[in-house]
Amino acid sequence: MSSIELRQALLTRLGRFPEHVPLEPVFSSSIDEGDYTRIALTYMVEHSERVPAWLLIPKGDAPQGGWPAILAIHQHAGQFELGKSEPAGVAGDPMYFYGRELCRRGYVVLCPDQLCFEDRRPSEEERQAHYALNGMNYERFEFTKRLLSGSNLQAKYLHDLSCGLDLLSSLPDVNRSHLGAIGHSLGGQETLWLTWYDERVRAAVSSCGFGLLRTILRDNINHNFAAYIPGMLEIGDMDALVASLAPRPFMLTAGEHDPLFPIDGVRVLAKHAQQAYSQAGVPDHFQTLIFPAGHSFPSNVKAEAYAFLDRWLQNT
Repeated sequence: MSSIELRQALLTRLGRFPEHVPLEPVFSSSIDEGDYTRIALTYMVEHSERVPAWLLIPKGDAPQGGWPAILAIHQHAGQFELGKSEPAGVAGDPMYFYGRELCRRGYVVLCPDQLCFEDRRPSEEERQAHYALNGMNYERFEFTKRLLSGSNLQAKYLHDLSCGLDLLSSLPDVNRSHLGAIGHSLGGQETLWLTWYDERVRAAVSSCGFGLLRTILRDNINHNFAAYIPGMLEIGDMDALVASLAPRPFMLTAGEHDPLFPIDGVRVLAKHAQQAYSQAGVPDHFQTLIFPAGHSFPSNVKAEAYAFLDRWLQNT
């Protein structure tokens, strides 16, 4: 199946996407972080639905053409109280402060909340009153609600993240031709899907974000609800999705002992993708880093990931 045929088949299975509306961004508090500024904002993604986010902007004069920009997508980890604040370096595990770290390397970084996380949850009063509106139950509710209307949670995530790229592109000091994405776990999954969906992503890094679906099913592993696209295995697996990204630069990192993604499936996936990039004449545009640990984003792995992004977003 060609990349065009795969895209059409997947879009059909993703179903109905939300309608785009004007962003109408509202910038509120601005916090001086020394070498960068952290700004709280919200923007529209659907009628009456706003996404809260942190925007990180380096201090100093923008380079000629504007700052390169990154969409930093947070992980899942069952920590629904955390979303944008972890990659922004405000709360959570410092291992996953990749948005803040990239800002300090010279990127404008947007860290949005995904639906069901942090400030995109029902109020505390609603969560206490209705079990379906709390934690994983709320994620399941949003997933099933969309299935009934001919859509799914992945389509919603893609729409909202694409709006995040719209927001970055609207900023006057951002180089619109140098947009990237990064994420760990759920964030890595969504980095892959967004790179496939939106060609404005020029380069991307996925940390421990995906493997072959058939090995996940083989080993009886559960994943987040956005990972499941109705009928996807009828047309292909995640290796086809990654291979279809060629020639755009993409890096995947994977822990050899990650219990969520069987490493044999990751290796098969990476081999298939590398062949596709080689056939496209750009083997160096795809990079795999498998490291001897579990589901994580260690500092030495991040260093290589950041260097990969720098190569394609800052040095070209």
